[in-house]
Amino acid sequence: MKSVNTVAALRQQIKAWRQAGERVGFVPTMGNLHEGHLALVQEARKRADHVVVSIFVNPMQFGPSEDFDRYPRTLAADSARLEKVGADLLFAPPLEEVYPAGHVVATHVDVPQVSQGLCGAQRPGHFVGVATVVAKLFNMVQADVAVFGEKDYQQLQVIRRMVADLCFPVDIVGVPTVRDSSGLAMSSRNAYLSEQQKSLAANIYKNLNEVAGRIRAGERDYVALQSWAMTQLAAQGFDPEYFEVRNARSLLPATASDTALRLLVAARLGKVRLIDNIGLCL
Repeated sequence: MKSVNTVAALRQQIKAWRQAGERVGFVPTMGNLHEGHLALVQEARKRADHVVVSIFVNPMQFGPSEDFDRYPRTLAADSARLEKVGADLLFAPPLEEVYPAGHVVATHVDVPQVSQGLCGAQRPGHFVGVATVVAKLFNMVQADVAVFGEKDYQQLQVIRRMVADLCFPVDIVGVPTVRDSSGLAMSSRNAYLSEQQKSLAANIYKNLNEVAGRIRAGERDYVALQSWAMTQLAAQGFDPEYFEVRNARSLLPATASDTALRLLVAARLGKVRLIDNIGLCL
């Protein structure tokens, strides 16, 4: 696997692959890779001749009180893991390569509606940061297909809308959430949890499945189900931010006529913010 840290070197390699008529896949990450990230790389390998993985901790998507400075940076270990799963090129740019004039004054990409509410309400400006850096990375890599995890489902929908609205020539593929044996969704921030907290955190997935089961059984009072789930989370020791039943495509609040649903949750456990979601077709 080759590693580069400049856009010029990245484009030189992409150009060579393009001239050979080869298809390019892309997996953008912030590093501290786990099995969920590696599953994205493996999916990209199925869909392209070559796979580019970026590692860049994007300051624009972190709020002033969030964990940008202490976010785990494990480039050497990440590189070794990527090589084992067959990534072809690691793009790990420094901050000034991505934001030459600084991220505060950089052009911003704002995706309305789908970025509002849920994590968009809890983390103001977060999805502007996500959309901006992903748009920049798409222009740098110029991939045929880009692969994202469904754990960050609102993020995935924001990117899909941005690609459609701005006519990016890239196919967006979502990959189901990878979970550990308890059902806890894999996340880089799980490293902040104690073993006791990890065991408790598995209740998030259990609650999602409980609500999904009640909907499958015919319940349609989504407001009542959401309230029940929030009460459950609080009783289990979480500080819940939201538990929502939404239309899977638009992310608007679900109605009784919707047949494709997404159940989404965010809750804090100690200082760690956890998110998860599951899909449901009726």
